Amino acid sequence: MRFMNIAGYKFVSLEDLSGLRESFLQVTRERHCKGTILLSKEGININLSAESESVDEFKKFLQAYTCFQDISFRVSYSLLQPFKFMRVKIKKEIITMHKEDIHPERQRAKSISPERLKQWLDENREMTLLDTRNEYEVRFGTFKKADHLHINDFSEFPQQSQKINADKPVVMFCTGGIRCEKAALHMLDAGFSEVYQLEGGILNYFAEVGGDHYDGECFVFDQRISVDTQLNETGTTQCHQCEGPIKKEMSMCSDVVCQKCIMKQSA
Repeated sequence: MRFMNIAGYKFVSLEDLSGLRESFLQVTRERHCKGTILLSKEGININLSAESESVDEFKKFLQAYTCFQDISFRVSYSLLQPFKFMRVKIKKEIITMHKEDIHPERQRAKSISPERLKQWLDENREMTLLDTRNEYEVRFGTFKKADHLHINDFSEFPQQSQKINADKPVVMFCTGGIRCEKAALHMLDAGFSEVYQLEGGILNYFAEVGGDHYDGECFVFDQRISVDTQLNETGTTQCHQCEGPIKKEMSMCSDVVCQKCIMKQSA
């Protein structure tokens, strides 16, 4: 595999966002990286791809900043670079929730390791396993016993999470962990007494324990579309209308539309 793909984030108070943006643009362009880096006063979110040597140099660059030295990355590999451009953006939030009273850069909910979650699932432990992702992502794959809230955008989570039973422990997960950092704090503020977030999300679960208790693929936000439990590109494409999955053998020409949407059009 020629390209290394890394995804990581950190909630930390940042200043001089414009200066950081220019520094990141320079180092990533010099090393032929492609992807997206989001910067805000609450932290950084990194998704980029390059040849392994260039990624290693980028990580060394991060070490010059004390606040970024402990960022952990989810790593996968691909034959092609799954991003077209390199973008560094300044945003109000690195993951949009529209809850100004939630500050993950100041506090963090309890986390659960992939190994511990697998153990709990093996034991059939009583809990609510909550998928915090959008509905179209859930359609690609999710944990077999997971509940989800049928949301179309993460900003809907605070309202829809009122449906969750507060009498059981809640273990929540997302793709790489960043959404759960905010979702878990919201749940605690809403009165849930026992809330955990899956450390590193689905991608870290795949990397550490494989695909046990998981059904399907994991949607990723780049041109690979989705990866399997071995973190390999699946070939699944995405419907241009409902954003749901279309298996490789079912895709049709360049205007990819799933059978469900075709049936709606012909009705």
